[in-house]
Amino acid sequence: MKTQSLLKGVALVALAVLATGCGNRNSTTTTAEEKKPLVKVSTARIESVAQTEEFSGTILPFSQNNISPSMPLRIQRILVDVGDRVAQGQILAELDQSSLLQAKVQLENLKADLQRYQALYEAGGVSKQQLDQMTTQVDASQVSFDNLQENTVLRSPVAGVVTARNYDPGDLYGSGGAILTVMQIDRVKVQVNISEGYFPQVKVGMPVAIRLDVYPDEVFEGKVSLIYPAVDAATRTFTTEITIPNGNLKLRPGMFARVAINFGAEDQVVVPDVAIQKQVGTNERFGFVIENGVAHRRTLTLGRQVGSSVAILSGFSAGETIVVAGGQKLLDGTEVDVTRE
Repeated sequence: MKTQSLLKGVALVALAVLATGCGNRNSTTTTAEEKKPLVKVSTARIESVAQTEEFSGTILPFSQNNISPSMPLRIQRILVDVGDRVAQGQILAELDQSSLLQAKVQLENLKADLQRYQALYEAGGVSKQQLDQMTTQVDASQVSFDNLQENTVLRSPVAGVVTARNYDPGDLYGSGGAILTVMQIDRVKVQVNISEGYFPQVKVGMPVAIRLDVYPDEVFEGKVSLIYPAVDAATRTFTTEITIPNGNLKLRPGMFARVAINFGAEDQVVVPDVAIQKQVGTNERFGFVIENGVAHRRTLTLGRQVGSSVAILSGFSAGETIVVAGGQKLLDGTEVDVTRE
């Protein structure tokens, strides 16, 4: 009897253990199912993406003229100072005119001699050769006089602003730089270097948007005015000049400028930027696509930022379901539960 009772007790214990084991397995299965990660998804879509490139440059004067004579002369007067606006043809400085006065007297004497030679030639008193020689002397004297006059009375070749004054009255001008510098800034320009891939697309007259840090809320409009014909072999870029109207003179040479050129639009796959993840320690970008409840990892090539979305050049296709939240701990092949944003 005791043996039978003992056997019954052992059997009951074994049954209890088996029942407990089965219950634990069922509980484990149920827990595993409950711990399937929940992710939020969206759909990759096609959008028209503006192909706008931004370049940096420096504002330059439309033209810059260094005002100086072509010979050493004593400076008598400087009639303008830095910051003065000047008109085209305005006298800026006067230099010593003693040589000019001598040349003027010599020219007048030669002209009088030429008139006498003309009368003598008509009367047969001198030959045609002698008359021609006198005419040549007058012409040479006139050229010398005009040159001296141009170099002793210095005028502005353009309407602009005086941006430098390097001498004072009484100084002897040698060859040490310009007496004055005049910049034309009612128009200004920016030079930018553009990747050679855009060479066929850049055309003279293309509109350009210019932004400056000093005027953060303003956009200035310009146009492509010059395209350099050669590509720099070292940088694989070509230089382009953009001209900007500047009637109010807000733009000044030396200012930093950001130049945006729109090269049109392309239809591209676009996804929310939160769908993009970065591989730690590398520059690789990746994301997850959901197919039949399973997450698949994709390496991505990114295009332009479009507000809170990003254009995808490769990795995602239009219409695919992509993870936009909850993907940080996913692995390739993970089963997931899905909710839409």
